[in-house]
Amino acid sequence: MRRAVCPGSFDPITNGHLDIIARASKLYDEVYVAVMINKSKKGLFAIDERIDLIRQVTAEFGNVRVEAFHGLLVDFCKQRDIPAIVKGLRAVSDFDYELQMAQMNNGLSGVETLFVPTNPTYSFLSSSLVKEVATWGGDVSHLLPDVVTEALLQRLREK
Repeated sequence: MRRAVCPGSFDPITNGHLDIIARASKLYDEVYVAVMINKSKKGLFAIDERIDLIRQVTAEFGNVRVEAFHGLLVDFCKQRDIPAIVKGLRAVSDFDYELQMAQMNNGLSGVETLFVPTNPTYSFLSSSLVKEVATWGGDVSHLLPDVVTEALLQRLREK
């Protein structure tokens, strides 16, 4: 069984994230989406809400599992016998940081990192940018799955 993990905070999941997960799901038998728990950051969505949204938008793939994690990603990988991390790269600036992480992860555990170039349609896209634009009333519906757009707009109305 070939396994890989797509890690991130996914606050919220965007079409860019979904594109990378979809592509990984074609390459691997089983893809874990690992939702990072960072207790020092207050996300817009709770971890359970993020997991639920991700499960909804990845259900069609059939081979994607979604779990939260806290700590070192390589420990998550070791516990589940996952030999590969799949990361999307938007720009050269992503590569500089991600290469260091990939080398550290490999040095710690032997886990490999596969870099996937982002679809040019999503090369500028980040969860932070989407939240900021939506906060000021901008249309982000083309950047998110429909269920995520609805959840985001509802959350912003509640604030």
